[in-house]
Amino acid sequence: MGAKVSVEKEKGLAIVTINNPPLNVMDKDVIASLRDTFQQLSQDPETVVVILTGAGDKAFMAGADIKEFPQLMDHPNMKEPVMETHAVLNQIDFFEKPTIAVLNGLTFGGGCELALTFDIRIAEEHTQIGLPEIKLGLFPGGGGTQRLPRLIGEAKAKELMYTGEPIDAKTAQQIGLVNHVTQSGAGLEKAVQVAKQIRRHSLPALSCIKRAVDEGMDMSFPQAIEHEADLFTEVFQTEDIREGVSAFIEKRKPEFKHR
Repeated sequence: MGAKVSVEKEKGLAIVTINNPPLNVMDKDVIASLRDTFQQLSQDPETVVVILTGAGDKAFMAGADIKEFPQLMDHPNMKEPVMETHAVLNQIDFFEKPTIAVLNGLTFGGGCELALTFDIRIAEEHTQIGLPEIKLGLFPGGGGTQRLPRLIGEAKAKELMYTGEPIDAKTAQQIGLVNHVTQSGAGLEKAVQVAKQIRRHSLPALSCIKRAVDEGMDMSFPQAIEHEADLFTEVFQTEDIREGVSAFIEKRKPEFKHR
């Protein structure tokens, strides 16, 4: 893990912090560090839930590093580095464990697109969220044109991308872009509270929920039901379900081993 991304672990939770002052922009080092961090957390049997936030209180991530754009313009095969960034965003989107993003300030451009790869988003009240790429003669190229409409609907997503104007945290909650809004400085506390509710459950079951929802969204309804049935069959082979059923019958709290 690079110096621009740090990790703290506590009883099944991993808190990942982007520290790239002053605005935590998404440069090459941040992208590489996020890739390595999530790869390691994927293999960590103790981690059940991952929380991501930005250092400080000005920005979760204020977009891509525009200073790197001239290099892209002169790149003989520009699609290659673009797809490398997509690979990291997809890695986080398809990460097999529950994820929570804490938006604690400016969440623009690539920062918004990064936030969209998380399962749950919590925004502090001073947060501004937007996709301002159109103001540079660009459009969102980090999955924003695909993930945002799937989350909030086509018309509202187009409006945000066409105008490039940001919205505040309350508005983001109203349109389903964020799950919770907290007072400034309280986002991480709320995320940990939610994560603690999640971490006590079976990781195989949580992972199956994530796969059933995410993968099922791109299937026809009959195919999605078939997929759900396959995953339901799969989870019945785990040690955790035996423990969960036994604990229910014995009227005690289950002690899941996450296998």
